[in-house]
Amino acid sequence: MASNKKYWQSVEELKENSSIVETLRNNEFVEEIPTDEFLGDKEALSSSSTSRRDFLKYVGFSTAAVSLAACEGPVIKSIPYVVQPEEIIPGVADYYATTVADGFDFANILVKTREGRPIKVENNNLPGSKIKPNARVYASVLSLYDSMRLKEPMVKGKPATWEEVDVQVKAGLANAASSGGQVVLLTNTMASPSTDKLIAEFGARYTNFKHVVYDAVSASEALDAFEAVYGERALADYDFSKSDVIVSVGADFLGDWQGGGCDTGYAEGRIPKNGKMSKHIQIESNMSLSGANADKRIPMTVTEQKYALVALYNAVMGTSVSVPAFTNKDAVAKAAKQLKSAGSKGVLVSGLDDMNAQLLVLAINNALQSEAFNPAGARLVRQGNAKAVAQLVQDMKAGTVDTLIMSGVNPVYTLPNSADFTEGLKKVKFSVAFSMKEDETASLTTIAAAAPHYLESWGDVSMAKGYYSITQPTIRPLFKTRQLQDSLLLWSGNSQSYYDYLKASYTAEGTGKTWNQIVHDGVHHDAATSAVVASPTDFGGAASRLAGAKKAAGLELVLYTKVGMGDGQQANNPWLQEFPDPITRVSWDNYVTVSKADAEELGLENYNVANGGMNGSIVTLEVNGKKLENVPVIVQPGQAKGTVGLSLGYGRTAAMKKEMMTGVNAYTLYNNFNSLQSVKLTKASGDHEFACIQLHKTLMGRGDIIKETTLSEFNKKDASEWNEVPMVSLDHKAVPATSVDLWTSFDRTTGHHFNLSIDLNACTGCGACVIACHAENNVPVVGKSEVRRSRDMHWLRIDRYYSSEETFAGDVEVKENISGLMDSIDTFDAMEDPSENPQVAFQPVFCQHCNHAPCETVCPVAATSHSRQGQNHMAYNRCVGTRYCANNCPYKVRRFNWFLYNKNEEFDYHMNDDLGRMVLNPDVNVRSRGVMEKCSLCIQMTQATILNAKREGRQVKKDEFYTACTEACGSGAMVFGDVNNEEDTVVKLKEDDRMYHLLEHIGTKPNVFYQVKVRNT
Repeated sequence: MASNKKYWQSVEELKENSSIVETLRNNEFVEEIPTDEFLGDKEALSSSSTSRRDFLKYVGFSTAAVSLAACEGPVIKSIPYVVQPEEIIPGVADYYATTVADGFDFANILVKTREGRPIKVENNNLPGSKIKPNARVYASVLSLYDSMRLKEPMVKGKPATWEEVDVQVKAGLANAASSGGQVVLLTNTMASPSTDKLIAEFGARYTNFKHVVYDAVSASEALDAFEAVYGERALADYDFSKSDVIVSVGADFLGDWQGGGCDTGYAEGRIPKNGKMSKHIQIESNMSLSGANADKRIPMTVTEQKYALVALYNAVMGTSVSVPAFTNKDAVAKAAKQLKSAGSKGVLVSGLDDMNAQLLVLAINNALQSEAFNPAGARLVRQGNAKAVAQLVQDMKAGTVDTLIMSGVNPVYTLPNSADFTEGLKKVKFSVAFSMKEDETASLTTIAAAAPHYLESWGDVSMAKGYYSITQPTIRPLFKTRQLQDSLLLWSGNSQSYYDYLKASYTAEGTGKTWNQIVHDGVHHDAATSAVVASPTDFGGAASRLAGAKKAAGLELVLYTKVGMGDGQQANNPWLQEFPDPITRVSWDNYVTVSKADAEELGLENYNVANGGMNGSIVTLEVNGKKLENVPVIVQPGQAKGTVGLSLGYGRTAAMKKEMMTGVNAYTLYNNFNSLQSVKLTKASGDHEFACIQLHKTLMGRGDIIKETTLSEFNKKDASEWNEVPMVSLDHKAVPATSVDLWTSFDRTTGHHFNLSIDLNACTGCGACVIACHAENNVPVVGKSEVRRSRDMHWLRIDRYYSSEETFAGDVEVKENISGLMDSIDTFDAMEDPSENPQVAFQPVFCQHCNHAPCETVCPVAATSHSRQGQNHMAYNRCVGTRYCANNCPYKVRRFNWFLYNKNEEFDYHMNDDLGRMVLNPDVNVRSRGVMEKCSLCIQMTQATILNAKREGRQVKKDEFYTACTEACGSGAMVFGDVNNEEDTVVKLKEDDRMYHLLEHIGTKPNVFYQVKVRNT
């Protein structure tokens, strides 16, 4: 029989409902441990003199307390499906084909959803896909969950219903119709056949209707030139895979030039095959992605670029238009000779905002009969008309615009004369702005109409002639939003929804696909396009006018768009703000780029401080009387002397989180939509603190990191000469490093074994893989202050190297000629300073998944270990954050969580609010403070592939395995696969003569390997 005696420890326990007893029973630590006062306060932590031993006491004690508290799990109230949708299987991803078309970025994509949430953008690789996604497109899924979005329409700054909006708009339009007032629809480039049809029908109801297309970053001069020659407002398309010689004059075609998407074809021709590869010559002012990848880069001012273009015209066409003297004339003459001799295998492109320059480009490509030049399949992704926009501002100021409806534009922010637009807007009787946010423009209009994200919308897009794609929603609208198209239908008295209108407008005749099939595929391409004929044009007159261009009185300001920020539409996206610029490696800023020579003349500098952060001077820019103050300076190797660069898209303040209000608004200097402006620079007092993630400026002779050779050596010499295997000492004898092991290897031929190949010739440094990795693996954003402390959390970085000489080969020669200790010190010190026109190399680096991993041998708790499949694993729950593994990693690819980035107001980015956390991938842990993390080769993706094949009762197919970075790589530089499957492409790449491992002499035996970079000099 059990005893019912009551035992007690103190008299207090005999009292009923004693609060003290209850406290003692439920809490081991009666008083709260004051760790947050110390560990949670950044200032207190940085100023503390607490020893490492004391710190570990705090951490150990608090960890024990937290572990006890964690025994009681949080209660999460969830709402189950009443009727579960058939297409949703919990835990299994669904993919939808759709299209991005925001007026600046256009791409055919797949959207990965989990339980109805879009969480990631991927490539749509079906035939008919035109443009592959860039970094901004991959990041756009996070903009869907932007907490600053408009939740409902606003009328005069107050929340309203759509019924109230419709009543007011119909009344306004009726007044305009009765009075004959001007009704203007101002939109970005939509390239939508159904929307164009709908706008025409809507405009037919009004006697005085005008549709104006406005692109924040204009291609108007190129459009005017194409229209003058071919009779329609479009842009020629280019396929660089068909070219042996590529000459670019101021066109960053690997960036945002004419909508981007050129890197796939470009990379095809850059990989040496049968002893051949294309030759790329870049003439430019700012160091761009295209210039960084060129075989020969010629830095010149924009005015001199115009002269160079005339010289190219003379050489190819056999004319003799007089050209003023300019620098690097011999280099341009050599380029012209190579271009002409290439004939139909040559191509010329230009990004100059000058109609005469664009006319010469069309003339030269026609004369060459360039195979890469395709005017018949013209691009339709840029339609903006600068003259029409200027006329609209005049009409508004004159008070002749009765009703203004805007969609996809933010002219108060992007127009250089935004003050005139704002003044004119006050004179417009009725104004509506369809916008995802109450931005600079929407906040000033009568009605701010809450617009949906493209992932909540229907639509169609024709990016180029012969290409047709569908935009479909991947989630129900999160807020009370409505598309422009639905509104136009309603205001026209048409009861149809836009979905029904779009479906009725679609015709299967041109595609052979039913409506359901085109929605499923998302894309269609009709290869048969009608030929176009160039009309007679005065190209000689254009050349003469271009040769008469006047040099700027002072410095030339060249405005451009950054790969990360573009035109600034997604400035509130933390992934893009923290994305390091491929060239400068700076995040969270825009800045003036200045050549070394001009910087010394103006007394401008960059320097590094003790914590590793980079500081720089501050200047004031003055263009035509307009001043832009407190602009930081980057001294940029390769910047043409006499020019400075500044990126657009920054300096936004409306509908932005405080942390994202970065940089200065360069649109204020974008006069007449011309990227070239004459500028005066004045040094200001003080310094600016940059968040720059790459301190070393040059390769400085590190030939075992970036291996490269010339095409001539590649063809003529044995691979052992240009891809030398490092030697190590064994028993006092030099032996190849690959023949020596510190550990005993085991059989890896059973099952799968993953390897990843990176081709340095194909990698353009665009960074799309970095953002795709962010999305797939829940990588946190840490903010400018933490990035400055070298605490960025990117699992994948793209190192950028400059040469200190004109070429990397010159670096090696200088290094090999060092004599003695003092000469060594002086030489290496000098080699840290890049050349004024350096060669550039990009190298993606992440966990190398070493078969003999140094990190695994030093982990005291076996948190990191190796798998038979070749992946280096991280057991986050076992990691105690000693960071021994990071210290022992020669590649420096491990990241330490200094803080908890999830649900932390100190890091108020997407992980700090419920809406932003909807983007998180449920297949990947969200890591906590004190944990090491790094690339996992997307183990969740490789395991999903294996399980899918197992469920379907089959073997894994050839090249079926992929990771986030390899899937995102539009240039095909990254290839992932199973080396135990002889059919996988990665097997052939591993056997290629160009294959090498990073720091091979260490003997880590990585599962990631690189292909030697070959330059066609």
